[in-house]
Amino acid sequence: MRSLQDTLYNWLTIKVVAEARPDDKSAQDTMKLFESILIDDHHLKEISVTKEEPMYYVTYIKDGEAQKNRFPIELIDVMLEQIKNEPEKYHNYE
Repeated sequence: MRSLQDTLYNWLTIKVVAEARPDDKSAQDTMKLFESILIDDHHLKEISVTKEEPMYYVTYIKDGEAQKNRFPIELIDVMLEQIKNEPEKYHNYE
């Protein structure tokens, strides 16, 4: 099992991509995979994201307690920026 921190990082990174590319089936499927890991393996509930320079904040309920993690925006947005800068390398396959 991946650590909670790693899973949140991976989920948030692909969530940003999936929201920017709603027709990208691979991004949507990958986001759902990480969501299921957060819910099924790490037992998180009520997961939400806010973006306030210079961080993304992920809040959730774990074991009945509200918790929050933060991630630098530039670290999370790197994949999306790479896709935007080199779209020819990131085709959307059905």
